[in-house]
Amino acid sequence: MDLKGARVVLCLLFLIHSSFQQSAPKKKNVRKESAKTDAIEELQKKIKALEDDVSQLKEHQALQSVCLKGIKVHRKCFLAITGKKSFHEASEECFLNGGTLSTPESSEENDQLYDYVHKSIGQDEKIWLGINDLVTEGKWLDQRGSDVQYTNWETMANRKPGGDRSRNCAVLSGAPKGKWSDENCRAEKPIVCEFNIV
Repeated sequence: MDLKGARVVLCLLFLIHSSFQQSAPKKKNVRKESAKTDAIEELQKKIKALEDDVSQLKEHQALQSVCLKGIKVHRKCFLAITGKKSFHEASEECFLNGGTLSTPESSEENDQLYDYVHKSIGQDEKIWLGINDLVTEGKWLDQRGSDVQYTNWETMANRKPGGDRSRNCAVLSGAPKGKWSDENCRAEKPIVCEFNIV
């Protein structure tokens, strides 16, 4: 059902509900009152369901426009946001736009994110990833607080960055083709947000 159709149905349901209230006689017996209450409750449920459908349509439409501006990868869209910000400011920017900092979950996603960054931001730029070890040094978590399952660290020794306590936020590098490294969270980097498609 499209947005215009949902509005028409909502208007019709409102008119039906209003006519129930206006056409009711002053004195009613208990059965008629109960039937009216049941009918109103049923209409209210239908109105709520239609409101939920309209809300989902709006969300779907918003995601479609994000995907058209950015790139779609599996069940995600990546979209570059203009400007450079610190890790925390970048994270907040993505959250305000309905997403999170990008967090590749496979080598294919990582490669496509790298290609998107290379084309839309610049070939030597580094972008923030939604990954950090702020809570426990060396324990890299995503923005939901879950352990990171896929990694692509530039460091070959033990496949994780060294234990530098001033470098707790991950970046995707432009120069070494999509490899990750740790960076000081206060540094300002470009932003690519990730939006999940349901």
